[in-house]
Amino acid sequence: MKHIFSAGVWISLLISGGISRIVSGQVAMLARGQVVIKEQGYVPFAGEPINYRSEDLSDPIAKLQKQLDRGEVRLKYELQHGYLRSVLQALHVPISSQALVFSKTSFQSPKISPAHPRALYYNDDVYVGQVHDGKSLEFISFDQMQGAIFYVMDEHRVEHPRFERSELDCVQCHVANNSTRGVPGVMLRSVFTSPSGVQAAGAPSFITGHDSPLKDRFGGWYVTGISGQQMHMGNVLLADNASAEQLDRASGVNLRDLKGKLDTTTYLSPYSDIVAQLVLAHQTQMHNLITQVNYQTRQALYADAKKNSTAGGADGTISEAARRQFERPAEQLVRYLFFTNEAKLESQIKGTAGFEEEFAARGPHDSRGRSLRDFDLETRIFKYPCSYLVYSSDFDAVPAPAKEYVYHRMFEILSGHEKSPEFASLSGEDRRAILEILVATKPGLPEEWKQFVSATAGQAQ
Repeated sequence: MKHIFSAGVWISLLISGGISRIVSGQVAMLARGQVVIKEQGYVPFAGEPINYRSEDLSDPIAKLQKQLDRGEVRLKYELQHGYLRSVLQALHVPISSQALVFSKTSFQSPKISPAHPRALYYNDDVYVGQVHDGKSLEFISFDQMQGAIFYVMDEHRVEHPRFERSELDCVQCHVANNSTRGVPGVMLRSVFTSPSGVQAAGAPSFITGHDSPLKDRFGGWYVTGISGQQMHMGNVLLADNASAEQLDRASGVNLRDLKGKLDTTTYLSPYSDIVAQLVLAHQTQMHNLITQVNYQTRQALYADAKKNSTAGGADGTISEAARRQFERPAEQLVRYLFFTNEAKLESQIKGTAGFEEEFAARGPHDSRGRSLRDFDLETRIFKYPCSYLVYSSDFDAVPAPAKEYVYHRMFEILSGHEKSPEFASLSGEDRRAILEILVATKPGLPEEWKQFVSATAGQAQ
């Protein structure tokens, strides 16, 4: 098995330009002899009710490929950057999201080093990776029903560049642990990295989410931006034979740009923005939670339907066992959505790539100009701690029973009826602001939300 994006977004694919043995399955030949094996061996969730191998997809890459097939979009090739810039433009992925990862935790590890890190870019729905002088662009694209879909595109110049899906049995390793919550997904890793770029032997590694202390983040990553006196693991290497406790975190903080660290002209930007990476840590686990709720609900309802069919009838009710199956992850989703376990910031964070401004401008905004994308960056990431991924198509596609549960719990919390300690980080002002923003900007909310906001207008919580 070979891994792409490890220590960044860590996805599992099997791809090679020189595979000596091919297990039976569909094979797609790309330019210059590159081979992508499809439907090789066992892939988790391939059967009912998930049908992960389905070609009925509506993720951003699938949509872009259809536009390419119809001739509505053409990708431009650059000698310096290949198709990367054009692909980012077509997918509406901002260059300011660039994060550079220098640890050798990828199948193209010989091409990765502190001098030549691989680049990662993202927006709400898609992740794009490029390895310096690599063979393929790498993608994770989120479908509203299937979650993370993996693609590659040959880096060589061809008349008709194509995205090729790469699901493969490497995926089963990627869902067989807690890092992606048991579904095809994404994750970030922070590792102690030696001067050669490999993970330091015997040193711990960390899966990164918004609950991770800053001191444990960014190992193996470049980081630009201001974090004050807050230490992190970015930009620095662990000397050979040194212990993890000897990492010189202080020497790696508060870099304005990466000039002097590497040849930045080989990348689209001289930055690896700290704010973009804070948002990325939240987003990856949020994506996984949404997919987990989707899968668990579909599986629970499918099992109920089969049981009812076998029993000779179906009354449309949902069994208690089925409800428990999807309500557990749905509750986890609600808690993560409201940043209940977010690691506190100890001083102001400031990026240097312009990501903050681009991200916040995307809105949507209410009549007072407020948005869930507004940053705080002094004590927490966002001013209004509710995930902007509530606007995503995959959140909207969560099956009705689970979505009803999520909306009910959200309303209990935002209306002030839920007073448990788990949500103590949400002040009354936070709850009211988030409620008003969502009622003004989120289509499809239950009517009781609007009625409550109207009935309590002007009242203090």
